[in-house]
Amino acid sequence: MPALRQTPCVAAALVLLLAALAAAAAEEDTVKRGEYLVRAGGCFSCHTAPGGQKLAGGRALKTPFGTFYSPNITPDPKTGIGRWTDAQFQRALRQGVSPEGTNYFPVFPYPSFTRITDSDALAIKVYLFSLPAVHQENRPHDVAFPFSWRLLQTGWKLLFFSPGPFEPKPDRSAVYNRGAYLVTALAHCGECHTPRNLLGATRSGQQLAGTPDGPDGELVPNITPDPATGIGKWDKEDVVEFLRTGMTPEQSRVKGAMREVVEDGLKYLSEDDLEAITDYLLAQPAIVRSVTRRK
Repeated sequence: MPALRQTPCVAAALVLLLAALAAAAAEEDTVKRGEYLVRAGGCFSCHTAPGGQKLAGGRALKTPFGTFYSPNITPDPKTGIGRWTDAQFQRALRQGVSPEGTNYFPVFPYPSFTRITDSDALAIKVYLFSLPAVHQENRPHDVAFPFSWRLLQTGWKLLFFSPGPFEPKPDRSAVYNRGAYLVTALAHCGECHTPRNLLGATRSGQQLAGTPDGPDGELVPNITPDPATGIGKWDKEDVVEFLRTGMTPEQSRVKGAMREVVEDGLKYLSEDDLEAITDYLLAQPAIVRSVTRRK
């Protein structure tokens, strides 16, 4: 029998079908990648209230300036981020500015998120928009004047905020730079593990050295490689195991906010990324700083 000849319409339909299948596969890959990045960023623990719906906000965070409540980041068009454009989403991460043009308080870690790459930021947005929309109004912050005045954040930014993407160090390995990106941008470890000044900005020269005044008043340990006051006595395998399971070399399990960071985020990361984080941490300058609870 002679071979059937495809008409131009059939050929065009096949091309469109293949393009649609490729687009759907690419979209699915982006959603999976976005979920991974959301896990790395600790978004679930911060944006989910105890007993509340996933990422619908309302999680309280006590600070010396008052209590802040995380917003709804589900794609609900009225109470969440469902109407945000890509540019608005990136502006929030990059500059700490809302779609309405108001400043976010730096309790939202935009000083770290500013370093997130465009492709990662957009993958995060794609994932968030793939989730069910939850209609839940954002709870107002309980912050006293003048700290509640968002306009003051403009001055804070001029003093303490350095916007800009992550810049890998050309003299360092790809593994080190991947760890640096995860620690300083996505996972924003320094936001909790670095002591802050009276205006709430992280102290220069004390990166990752720990603080007794962490979120919710929790003690946050020194994670620089100082052998006496940090993690300098831990082997690489010890650090990777801690990030994966929350178990220390002394067989004690992490508690508080770090437990959530592990359970909701870090344990989902690849072995390569956990090792990259570890390599970066152990390559940092050792800072002698014993973190103890205030009396």
